[in-house]
Amino acid sequence: MGEAIVHVNGVDLCTETFGDPDAPAILLIGGMGASMDWWDADFCRRLALGGRKVIRYDFRDTGRSTTWPPGAPGYTGDDLVADAVALADLLAAGRAHIVGISMGGAIAQHLAIDHPERVATLTLVSTSTGPDDDLPPIDERLEAAFADPAPEPDWSDPEAVVAHLVEDWRLFAGPDFFDQEYTREIARQVVARTIDIESSVKNHALVKGSGSARPRLREITAPTLVVHGGADPFFPPGHAVMLAREINRAQLLILDGVGHQPPPPSTWDVVVPAILGHTALSLPEAQ
Repeated sequence: MGEAIVHVNGVDLCTETFGDPDAPAILLIGGMGASMDWWDADFCRRLALGGRKVIRYDFRDTGRSTTWPPGAPGYTGDDLVADAVALADLLAAGRAHIVGISMGGAIAQHLAIDHPERVATLTLVSTSTGPDDDLPPIDERLEAAFADPAPEPDWSDPEAVVAHLVEDWRLFAGPDFFDQEYTREIARQVVARTIDIESSVKNHALVKGSGSARPRLREITAPTLVVHGGADPFFPPGHAVMLAREINRAQLLILDGVGHQPPPPSTWDVVVPAILGHTALSLPEAQ
């Protein structure tokens, strides 16, 4: 159905929808610094073919949405939650099936806790409530990369930025599920569409969050599916086990060998039916 700019909460957000506009809506919420391009368009189309209206969007500071200067985001984590609420109201008649990955999964948790009437079902992908003493730490390889980060690219050189993004995604992906050319193709789309790629890469890490949702996970009433990579180096699988244990009636799907990444195309035959089956549920039936 094409891209559209919508004005909500005083900002412009770029959105794209797939499928029957009158079908039950799935709202996809991306990860930190990720424009909607990282939700593969073919993945969205596969969900739409299952009888869903699929919505993806650019966060603030990503893609074609409102952008702040690098290093100076003018918003909070609460604003990012409010944006998801506004999009559910505007594009999904006030109620959507929420699918959030990584930072988007944290946003989705707060959405389900504080705005349960907006959430028909909840799917949490490669996410957590954040570090905790009883949860496994970041993989040593990734921790070493954080301690000695690669030099910044020349932000005015699109190909240098693409190469930087590819190597960054390589760090997080499962070794057997990293496709360099596929990732490069998406990274080129991202760079071509993004108003300020430096802001996109840097600003979300500087945003003050909404705090850990872990003490309130039991308040989540939406039927919940937890999808997680078995080789996630950022949130090892123990984080997913915790979510599935502490959210009432949550189901857990582990993708063997997958890292901290959107479900790779080779997993879609498993992930797409799982999400379609899960989003066939409704809150009244679950109760």
